[in-house]
Formats: sequence, structure tokens, C-alpha cells
Amino acid sequence: MATKKRSTKKTAQTGKVTPRLTHVDARGRAAMVDVGAKKITARRAVAEARVNVSAELANRIAQNSISKGNVLDVARLAGIQAAKRTDELIPLCHSLPLDSIDVRVELRRDHVYVWAEAKVTAKTGVEMEALLAVAIAALTVIDMGKSIDRSMTIEGLRMLEKEGGRSGHFRAATAAKTSQKRVRA
Repeated sequence: MATKKRSTKKTAQTGKVTPRLTHVDARGRAAMVDVGAKKITARRAVAEARVNVSAELANRIAQNSISKGNVLDVARLAGIQAAKRTDELIPLCHSLPLDSIDVRVELRRDHVYVWAEAKVTAKTGVEMEALLAVAIAALTVIDMGKSIDRSMTIEGLRMLEKEGGRSGHFRAATAAKTSQKRVRA
């Protein structure tokens, strides 16, 4: 049975102190962390990514003239659906009853910006739910636009902020390109 410990261990070879792995059992096998003794707290996580698109695809998204439908709306819904199924896709994630998931998908000058905020009142955090929502929304943009732009790339998939739990508050450094001009869709 694996339990999350904040303890450290000195390695025999280097004598340096290293943190114990939380997702490994006594035999060195991957294991789900036992959160049974943890307190239930309000937790929040925010993630982002961007999908770089061609000018032609950006114009088609803005005009809502993609044959598969409204790219921004479908990607937003895909992100919401993904967050709700995180435990089915990432092997060691706990099942979480999300309090809320907010996904935003916006067309900007040369990319589609994807942002998600997940909230839960539970014994473990929602970072993976926010990240998966963003990743799947971004992949949905690619799926819907691939007939027009096969060179799309996803960049900057990352946690922006995390609150709650024993490890406290985390906020990522501000990205240089966060204030790109939005395009009306």
C-alpha cells in the first residue's frame, strides 16, 4: 500500500537527500497514492495551451466555415468531457467528483488559446483534470482543422495555478505572449 510521505531518504552512493517517490510501492512498482487519511479541502487548478494555426485556418474559424462545425464550441465541450474522465485515461489518477470545470477556447491572431479551470472539494488535487481538459480541447482544434492546416502545433501546455491541499498555492511565471490580440468569431 503506497502512502504519500513528505519524508526524505539519503542515497547510499551520493549521500544526498532525495524525496521519496509517492507513486511507488515498497517493491518499486507503480501504485496509486492512498489519500484516505488526507483532509477534504477545496482545491483549484488552472491550465493553458495554444494551438498555432495558419492564417487561412484562423480566417475559417473566425467565419465559422469549417465543415465539421464550430471549432471553438466543439473544442470547449471536448475539454469539459475530458476533465470528467481523467481517471479513465491517466492510470494512477483518483476518481474525482468535480465541483466545476470551465474551459475557454479563443481564437487569437495566429493561434487558438485554450484555458481551463477545475475545482473540487476532495482529498487530492485537480491538476490533471485541468491539464487534460486543455490537451483534449487543443487536439480537438487540430482534428477539426486538419483538412485546412496540417502543420498545426500545440505549445505551452502547462499549469498556471494550483490552490488547496498540503503543498499550498502555486502560480507559474507569466508567459511573454499571453496578451495576444483576440479575433472576433
